[in-house]
Amino acid sequence: MSYFLTQVLNGLSFGLVLSLIAAGFAIVFTSTGVLNFAHGSVVLLGAYLVAVTQPTIGFWPAVLVGIAGAAGVGVLINALLVRNLADPNPGTAAILMLGVDILLLTELTRRIGNRVLPLGAPWGADTVRFAGIALPTGRVLAAVLAIVVFAGLWFLFARTRMGVGMRAAAADGPTASLMGIQLARTGATGWALAGVLAALAGVFLTSFPAPGIAPTVALSAFLAIPAWVLGGFDSVPGAVLGGLLVGLVTALTVGYESHLTFLGSGFGDVVPYVLMIIVLLVRPQGLLGSKEAVRV
Repeated sequence: MSYFLTQVLNGLSFGLVLSLIAAGFAIVFTSTGVLNFAHGSVVLLGAYLVAVTQPTIGFWPAVLVGIAGAAGVGVLINALLVRNLADPNPGTAAILMLGVDILLLTELTRRIGNRVLPLGAPWGADTVRFAGIALPTGRVLAAVLAIVVFAGLWFLFARTRMGVGMRAAAADGPTASLMGIQLARTGATGWALAGVLAALAGVFLTSFPAPGIAPTVALSAFLAIPAWVLGGFDSVPGAVLGGLLVGLVTALTVGYESHLTFLGSGFGDVVPYVLMIIVLLVRPQGLLGSKEAVRV
């Protein structure tokens, strides 16, 4: 039972990290209708900025640098590329984002090289122990932070003029513009928020039990895509639910892999994508997404 609870709590805590990334996908899609496949590289960028600046200015100021850098890159991508697309078709924008992802990942890979950069987090490899269960301190902090962040996002979208404007712009941009909503501002806000979430997720994705920051972090971040699809393309609450489900199922599959040999070795690495395929076939709008969401 202790082992089972450890797997469950590890899966849920990791799922909340995935939820931060998945929420970034959902916010960009909600505010601008773009499938932002460059998001994984932005996660790596935020973590990289923390790693290279923390020896000089300290960890927490470095986290602010990472947040500002990731948010700034998101705003620039929107201003320089997305808004200037001659063809606003979602497929064209998705291909553009794949190109941006390749360029950004290539540059970060060149800078990092074969190294694994230490994050320099003050909690290090500490663990939190209770009732015979041990959890990495970083995962516990990630869970607490994620809950606070998602509460703030709920308030933004449900109770503020900017949040309501972002939802209206996503639902019907021309009509929202006629009602006085500035589409450029709502789009920039959505991309900036996604960058903030990417940097925060990057910090906890690369801290213990992860070894540090390497180019493969961008690929790890793509585990959030099944969570995003599962919850719904345009649903931030869905991103939370999807992240929790993907984290839980993955942790249990990996933890009990020795009892699931009939599924083949390494099935835990692909089970999120199996879930994603099933959802796309059965309920393409996701668990909490609207029916108007685009099928990938």
